[in-house]
Amino acid sequence: MATVATGVPTPAQVRPGTPPSAVAEAVGTAPAWGECPPGESDLPRDPRQQCATLRVPLDHRAPRGRSIEIVISRIGTARPGSRRGILLSNPGGPGGRGLDLPSRLVKALPPEVLDRYDLIGFDPRGVGHSTPVTCGLDPMKQLTLQLPYPAPDGDIERNIAFARDTAAACAEHSGDLLPFITTANTARDMDHIRAVLGEPKLSYFGVSYGTYLGAVYISMFPKRADRIVLDSAVDPNLVWRDMLRNWNKAVAERLPDLLAFAAERDAVYRLGATPDEVRSTFDRLIAALDRQPVPVPDGPVLDGNYLREVTRAGLYYDGFFPVIARIWQEFAETTPGAAVDTAVLARLDRLGLGGSSGTAAVPKDNEIAARYAVICDDVAWPRSVALHARQVAADRRAWPVTAGMPANLWPCAAWPTRPVEPLVQVTGHGPRNVLIVQNTRDPSTPLAGSRGLRATLGRRAAMITVDQGGHGVVGLGSCADEAMNSFLATGELPGQDRFCPPPSPADAARSTASPYIPPAGPL
Repeated sequence: MATVATGVPTPAQVRPGTPPSAVAEAVGTAPAWGECPPGESDLPRDPRQQCATLRVPLDHRAPRGRSIEIVISRIGTARPGSRRGILLSNPGGPGGRGLDLPSRLVKALPPEVLDRYDLIGFDPRGVGHSTPVTCGLDPMKQLTLQLPYPAPDGDIERNIAFARDTAAACAEHSGDLLPFITTANTARDMDHIRAVLGEPKLSYFGVSYGTYLGAVYISMFPKRADRIVLDSAVDPNLVWRDMLRNWNKAVAERLPDLLAFAAERDAVYRLGATPDEVRSTFDRLIAALDRQPVPVPDGPVLDGNYLREVTRAGLYYDGFFPVIARIWQEFAETTPGAAVDTAVLARLDRLGLGGSSGTAAVPKDNEIAARYAVICDDVAWPRSVALHARQVAADRRAWPVTAGMPANLWPCAAWPTRPVEPLVQVTGHGPRNVLIVQNTRDPSTPLAGSRGLRATLGRRAAMITVDQGGHGVVGLGSCADEAMNSFLATGELPGQDRFCPPPSPADAARSTASPYIPPAGPL
C-alpha cells in the first residue's frame, strides 16, 4: 500500500493557491452582549463575563456566501478611563475552546493590565459553540489512536486503518465545513471581531498553537496588531508534521524532571531512590502493559501506549507530577490481569484524559475533529505509508519514550481535500510589538521552536527564556511575568532578549497570578 486514500473526492471549489480576500470593515451593528452558553465544567466562570454571537463567511473569499457562527466573550475593564483597547486571546489546541479564557486570564493578570483592556475570548471557527465540526469519534476509547501510537511491536497497520476511516468519517459528518477550518481563516475571523468591536487595533495573548495563530494574524494584518504576547511558541517554518516530530526530543528532555521528583520522594511513591531507578520502573511498567493491558469495563484500554500518553500529558506542568507518580505507583502495585483501581481513572480526569461527555450543542469529539481540520487543512501532508513506517521505526530507536508516535500517520495522510490556499508566510515585516516567552524544557513546543519563531520575526520581537520545565510560562512567578505585564500595561518591550532563572519557591509564593496551564494535548 503506497499511499493512504479514502476515496472521497476533493470538492471542485477547493482550489489550492486561491488568494484570501480582505476582511470587510462594514460589519453591521455592534454585538448584542448577553448570557454565555454552557461552559467547561472544570472552570468557574467569572460573573462579569458576557457573550455574543457573530456571523462570518465560511469562505472569506466569498463574503456573500454561506456564513457560520462565531461566539465571542468579554470581561470589560473596571476602569474605562484607563482603557487602551481589547486583549484577544487563544488557549491553544488547535481545537481548544477559548470562550471562557477571559475568566481564566482575569485571575492571571494584574490590575495594571486588567485596567487597560477588555478581555475578549472566542471559540474559534469549528470549535465549541462556533459552528462545531465532528468526526463521530469516541474520544475516550480511541485516545492512543488520536495521537497515533504504533502497536507495541512498532507496526502501524492499525494507524493506517484509523487514518483512512477517520478521514472518511470527518468528511461524512463535516465535509462541507472542513476545508475552511484553517488558521488563516481563524485569523480573518479575529480581524472581523476587531472590526465589529470598533477597534482600530487588537492586542493579543496566545498560548501554544495560539502563538502560531497570533503569528499568522500579525503577518496578515501587521498594521492592526497592537501588543502581542506569544507564550510557548510554535516554529512557523515547521507546520505541522515537522513540528509534531519535535515532541520526540522535547519529551525526552523534560522527562528527567519527573524522574527526579519521584526519586526525591521514594518514601512516598516507592518507584526508585534515584532517577535511573525510577526510569527503570517506568520502562518495566510500559513493557508489562504492552504485554497485558489492564481491563477497565466501559472505559479506555489501559495499555503501554495509554501510560506513555498519560505521562507525556503530565509533563506539561510540575503540579501534575504527584498525579503521574501516583498513577505509576498504582500500576506498579496492580496484579497482572486484575482490574485497575478507580482512583486511577479519577486521576486521569484531572489531566483531562478521561473523555468528554459533550453536549447537545458541542459534540464530544469536537476538540479532536477541529484539531484534525486545522492541521490537515493548513498544509498538505505526505501520503506515503513507506515514509511514515520508515520514520516511525527510526524514531522508536532514537526516542523510545514517545515510541514513534510523533512521526506516525495522522488522518491528514488520508484527508479528503487539499488546502484551499497556500500556507501563510510568517514574516518580520511590521512594528516591533511582539513578546515571546518560553520555557527551556517544554514537552510540547520546545525551545528550538520558539527560537525559530524569534528568528523569523527578527526585529519585530523580543524573547524571554525561562530556565524551567513545562508547557506555559505566564503566572508561574518568573521574571517573564513582570516583563509581560509591563509590556501589556505600558508598551515597554525589552530592548534585548533575556534569560530568566527558574522562580524560587518564594518568587512563586509572592506571585499574585493564577497560572494559565494549557490543556494536555497536543499544542
